[in-house]
Amino acid sequence: MNQPAPAPEVVAPLALRPATIAARAGISTDTSYGAVAPPLHLSATFQFEALGRPRRYDYTRSGNPTRDLFGQAVADLEGGASGCVTASGMAAITATIFAVLPPQGRVVVPADCYGGSWRLFEALRSSGRIASLVYADLSDASQVRAAIADGVDLVWLETPSNPLLRISDIAAISDAAHAGGAVVVADNTFASPVLQRPLAWGADVVVHSATKYLNGHSDVVAGVVVAADAERGAEIAWWANTLGLTGSPFDAYQALRGLHTLHLRVAAAQRNAAATADLLAAHPAVQAVHYPGLIDHPQHDLAVTQMDGPGAIVSFRLADSAAVAAFVDGLRCFCLAESLGGVESLVCHPATMTHAAMSPQARALAGITDGLVRLSLGIEDTADLLADVAAGLDRATQAA
Repeated sequence: MNQPAPAPEVVAPLALRPATIAARAGISTDTSYGAVAPPLHLSATFQFEALGRPRRYDYTRSGNPTRDLFGQAVADLEGGASGCVTASGMAAITATIFAVLPPQGRVVVPADCYGGSWRLFEALRSSGRIASLVYADLSDASQVRAAIADGVDLVWLETPSNPLLRISDIAAISDAAHAGGAVVVADNTFASPVLQRPLAWGADVVVHSATKYLNGHSDVVAGVVVAADAERGAEIAWWANTLGLTGSPFDAYQALRGLHTLHLRVAAAQRNAAATADLLAAHPAVQAVHYPGLIDHPQHDLAVTQMDGPGAIVSFRLADSAAVAAFVDGLRCFCLAESLGGVESLVCHPATMTHAAMSPQARALAGITDGLVRLSLGIEDTADLLADVAAGLDRATQAA
């Protein structure tokens, strides 16, 4: 008697690495014509099959196939259930707060958070949406414990923080916050999912300004929110739709195209940042360098543990605003501009630019001085960038 053939072995597909996920996001998803590049759906509205029978998409504010491709690609990179694409990073923050924070909520925020985030949290407090708003150095475990001890609904993380690049222990903070019933949201804009995935360390939600590394070409303003579970993701998407915060299909298309080279751009920019940080650390005009890749950074070991690289942002402190002006005046390879994460290198003065919305007291609490400079390293030739920075530091020395 013939024996039955053995059942074929079922081999689980290999998990794709972040670089592959980014490079292939949206590729070969066109079921109509087999286009390799994903199509762009610009339509504001979609035809119903019949009365009372909507298709999957009915109106672009509520849902759009191009936008969903980009959102899911970022969710896949972050290891989340879903990604909601918004019109800006601030729109992503707003949708998240409305979805996860109860009325009269209690919030803990980094003292040196982004100035736009500070402005929003302060506005929500003054309007009564937030009952308790605590600013703390979330890289300091004792400050974290004290901030959470009094009860909290939302812990907002920036790690690395903007602009002082402090590193927060995502796992430890998430454990402490969850024990008290709080939700943890991590702004992962500075690291990008190529270098850090906060959901894997216990965070509940991740937000991005997709304007920065995800798009990477300084020609799109967008945001993304990624939730660890589908139910919370649906709640965030509901608020984004209700408040009219969702992004445009064209911006999502552009950002999706930028996402394909995310790992290459971040790797090149990070190499430039490491070399620049070394130069800054050795120059007498520089009073302090903030970069997690330096051995003497206070949270260097933590950064090595929870990140796959220290990133491409370097902040440093000069003597005063006069030294900053001398440094900036004459730079050839850096644009004096807000934002970060593009292929081009940028220089920013946080006190008068990204964090100008903060009160002087808030900037002092955060440690943002008039001499603080933030560099976003791009993908230019390393030697050219170093020569430009060195010349600027020499000018700053003469201005002192």
